[in-house]
Amino acid sequence: MPTINDVAKRANVSPVTVSRVLNGAPNVNDMTRLRVNRAIAELGYVPNIVARSLRSRRTRSIALILPDITNPFWPTVARGVEDAAQRDGYTVLLCNSDENAQKQARYLEAVISQQVDGVLIAPANSDAANLAPLRDRAIPTVVIDRRVDGWDGDAVRGDSVGGAELLTRHLIELGHRRIAMLSGPATTSTSQDRFAGYQAALQRAGIPLDPDLVRFGEFRQGSGAEMTHAVLALQPAPTAIFAANNAIALGAIQAVGERGLQVPQDVALVCFDDVSPSAQLFPFLTVAEQPAYQMGLEAARLLFARLDEGDAHPPRLITLPVRMIVRYSCGSGRGESILSLPLPHTAVVAA
Repeated sequence: MPTINDVAKRANVSPVTVSRVLNGAPNVNDMTRLRVNRAIAELGYVPNIVARSLRSRRTRSIALILPDITNPFWPTVARGVEDAAQRDGYTVLLCNSDENAQKQARYLEAVISQQVDGVLIAPANSDAANLAPLRDRAIPTVVIDRRVDGWDGDAVRGDSVGGAELLTRHLIELGHRRIAMLSGPATTSTSQDRFAGYQAALQRAGIPLDPDLVRFGEFRQGSGAEMTHAVLALQPAPTAIFAANNAIALGAIQAVGERGLQVPQDVALVCFDDVSPSAQLFPFLTVAEQPAYQMGLEAARLLFARLDEGDAHPPRLITLPVRMIVRYSCGSGRGESILSLPLPHTAVVAA
């Protein structure tokens, strides 16, 4: 098996120079770097990652802990992280917490034992105590998408308050007054912020908040269906629904269909975050879209900057804007929508 000395001899440089190239040091000229990389490829040299990490105290690995990788929003965030990591020579360990604080704790224990250089995390809730293992060990951390009470560190998130206010105001402008708000756990900052935006839009329009129209559950399709059934059983029922994420919106569509109703003819619907790319074949939902890829990219950049610079600068917060995309799920306000979900049942006659 070739050694670092073999690579140095083939490239006509010193072993120290080979080590600098392997560690991405900036003080190597481009021609030398090219010769070393060519020698590595020709010899099939595989660096000893463990030995390198012992010398540099870096493993060149980071952990990414996300709450639900079945939701298309989070794989897009992960892709942004992974692309940034590849460019900087890092590997990414992906963990799925299932919005569960206990599962998140087990993953934190595991990635800490792996001696990752840093952690990117969308926390299961807003309790800073759950991130104490990272703080106690001074592991560089960036919080994604959510706020954590009492956590003073780097973070990247979308404008949940502004996006929720935009969506609710759109429904109000279409003439709706009974607007249900279906959200995830009340302990997550995204639920809190999106409720705040919803409430702000109602207040500006002079519409009293009806607590019966506000439901907190889980950011999952099943929970969305349950909450929708509950609010549609009210008298009078809401004429519009604001779903706090795309999974809840899909559950809402399911429940509307189960009650023999349609979106938007019977109930208007908006949601936070777009649906999967395949759903663009039938673009239907009016959404507040967050730049998921950019969120992952910026979070990784913040982490790498913190790894390189240490505590040279105070914690940084990046708040990314959201944009509202108006489609068919609210109708026009005049009952003119032709498209609907669930699709109307049609009789099929055999030839």
